[in-house]
Amino acid sequence: MANSDGPTERELEILKILWNMRQATVRRVYEYMRQREDIAQNTVQTFLRMMEEKGLVSHKLQGRAFVYRPLYSRGKVLARFLNRIFDGAVDQLVLNAVEIAGLSIEEIEDLEKKLRAARSSRQADSGLDQRAPL
Repeated sequence: MANSDGPTERELEILKILWNMRQATVRRVYEYMRQREDIAQNTVQTFLRMMEEKGLVSHKLQGRAFVYRPLYSRGKVLARFLNRIFDGAVDQLVLNAVEIAGLSIEEIEDLEKKLRAARSSRQADSGLDQRAPL
């Protein structure tokens, strides 16, 4: 059963752990979460089972342990956020992020460099002149 509403805040927290670890047992997710809050291992296990029902994660059996991996990507979270909050306007997302983060001149220059590289890559993919200014 796929989830059209996306993950809840708690599910996002668990997804972040799985994104960073690529895959993890219930115990590893629990141990990570336990460092930040008082939570029971069976609560983590219940969340992971519900997340699997929603299509956010999958598991494989390794010995006696279930090893979970994320099916819902950071890109899906970002796309959902972009569409819900900014109506798909990437430029507004980036401008708001730059403003909120309070980037230094050096960080803005680095971002501009990355945008130029992305542009060059897109132009190469489409066969356009790569010398056009940004």
